[in-house]
Amino acid sequence: MGYWQSKVVPKIKKVFENKNSGKKAAAAEACKSFDESKEDYSKQFEEKKDELQAKVVEIYEGSSAEIKTLVKERKEAGLKKYSAAVHKFLEQLEKIDFPGSKPVSEASAKYGPAYVSGPVFFVFEKVSTFIVVEEKVEPPPPPPATETKTEEETSAAVKEREIVVEEEKKEEVVEIKKDEEVVEVKKEEEIEKATTTETEPASEAPKVEEAAAAAGPAKP
Repeated sequence: MGYWQSKVVPKIKKVFENKNSGKKAAAAEACKSFDESKEDYSKQFEEKKDELQAKVVEIYEGSSAEIKTLVKERKEAGLKKYSAAVHKFLEQLEKIDFPGSKPVSEASAKYGPAYVSGPVFFVFEKVSTFIVVEEKVEPPPPPPATETKTEEETSAAVKEREIVVEEEKKEEVVEIKKDEEVVEVKKEEEIEKATTTETEPASEAPKVEEAAAAAGPAKP
């Protein structure tokens, strides 16, 4: 066990370190070569832009959410995490002759997308020009507290006015009823007076007759 840890493991680590260092150097050379051709790729892109738009959008829409995020928000950590999806996306772009996609796809297959992040992000940046970013519509802010208070005060004042109006109407109804009662009382009094006036002459007639009878027959 001690021999394995002291002799074998360090040799394996050294082999991998040499391999990675050689890989990084080759990837850096590929990036340098690509950078020298960037201007030509940009010209080709502008010339074929109209032709490529529908095809690129179709490929983009059929891609995973991770790729869509990387196209819009280009980060090296994403290239390492989703290297297989990135390489697949580059291969699809290569099939439609997207400018610069072929050398980037080849470098990605040899060294991994993370080692050639510059060229990969160049292609992703061109792809992003076809993507419409939806703007988030923010809801309107709530009204200030003062306005709310004003509305509450206004509604309270309206209610108070309605109550006052209702009370005034009730008072008017009561007054009308009182007036009607007074009129009825007056009518009753007038009727009683009229009845009394009619009965008084009738009662006086028998009294006159009685007085005449007491006095006796009239002298000739």
